[in-house]
Amino acid sequence: MNPMLRSLQGRLLALTLGLVASVWFATALITWIDVRHELDELFDAHLAQAAALLVVQQGKDVDEAHEIDAPTLHRYAPKVAFQVFHEGELALRSANAPARPMVPLGEGFQAGFRTVPVEGVDWRVFATYGTERDVQVYVGEVISSRESVLLALLRGTLAPMALALPLLALVLWWGVRLAVAPLRRLGRVLAERRPQAVEPVVLDDAPLEMQPMLAALNDLFARIATLMESQQRFTADAAHELRTPIAAIRTQAQVAQGEPDEAFRHHALQATIAGCDRAGRLVDQLLTLSQLEAGGLPPAGSVDLAVLVRHTVAELASQAVCKGQTFELDAAEACLVAADPVLLRVLIRNLVDNAIRYNSARAIVKVSVLRVADRVRMIVEDSGPGLSEAARARLGERFFRVLGTGQSGSGLGWSIVRRIAGVYGAALRVDRSATLGGLWVEVEWPAAGTNAG
Repeated sequence: MNPMLRSLQGRLLALTLGLVASVWFATALITWIDVRHELDELFDAHLAQAAALLVVQQGKDVDEAHEIDAPTLHRYAPKVAFQVFHEGELALRSANAPARPMVPLGEGFQAGFRTVPVEGVDWRVFATYGTERDVQVYVGEVISSRESVLLALLRGTLAPMALALPLLALVLWWGVRLAVAPLRRLGRVLAERRPQAVEPVVLDDAPLEMQPMLAALNDLFARIATLMESQQRFTADAAHELRTPIAAIRTQAQVAQGEPDEAFRHHALQATIAGCDRAGRLVDQLLTLSQLEAGGLPPAGSVDLAVLVRHTVAELASQAVCKGQTFELDAAEACLVAADPVLLRVLIRNLVDNAIRYNSARAIVKVSVLRVADRVRMIVEDSGPGLSEAARARLGERFFRVLGTGQSGSGLGWSIVRRIAGVYGAALRVDRSATLGGLWVEVEWPAAGTNAG
């Protein structure tokens, strides 16, 4: 591809010049046709007028043919000739006219205009009767004389326009260059920006056509800023939260390494394994939260929430049994929602795991899944001490934990729950359980296939 046409300025210039040239040639063609038609009409009128004068003059008796050697008063005068025939005999003619009729009489005499060859040259001839039917008058003109006049007129009309084309091209080039100047300025502004710069780009004199591009560019910078902030926060959170379990693991490993007593060494190793589990769970939660905040969400599909809840609860039920808790599940009906099953399982696991871990032995944990009209609800409630209204309002804040529970945790579980619920259009409500007295959590989705609005 031509390098010039790879630039916007080159394309605009080529397109504009092409359109101007096309319009110019179309105008020249239309002018040619119109001027030629008008000249033909004018010269035909002159031929008819000259024939009329000859008809008037031929009223005198003409006994023998003779020529009139008219003086040459104009450079086009030799291009015009006339003939007068009386009873089939040449009675009068101009010096440049042939002796035989300019219009062949093979089909008889016909009045009017004809274009005929005379001695190898094309003539435009007007034929008419004289005052008597036995008199025929011919007035002719060489066609090439008309072409000469036409070319002279067109040279005077179109030549200045042709000479103006280069000047017009220069003006168009300058105009196009000024029009795309904001684009060049935008390129320089972007080239001079620091790699970490995410502030909006501002061009005071940007044309309206560039406003959508600038808006999209600034929106991209805003998303990049959010992503960078998320990554920085993730790095800080990971460093902050992993420091404690890693230090605990190291301490327990050192104790196990130097402990001669088998029972104490076994206890230290068990604590090390528990610390590793806690660190692994924390890493999983941090990665999930980072993925959600970065917008890297898998596409939503139709998921049976009841089936997913039953599978997740079956995996966690052993924890409740070990603590002597009573676990109730009501999720028999098929309840389809639009979500990703992996993220939905993370949401369910966090809510059910919290209900089990933050309640004492002999507590009751109940999980229900039901469909009400075009909505699907999942309710997790327990018989534990619950949370105060102030604590419930802070659920979902990063690393917020209720003190005094005696359980380890990072405080990220509720942040993940709220984020997953938000991206899939679910409503999350937290209150005190009216039947069990502890915490009551409800997540409500539009049923799959219904309008979420």
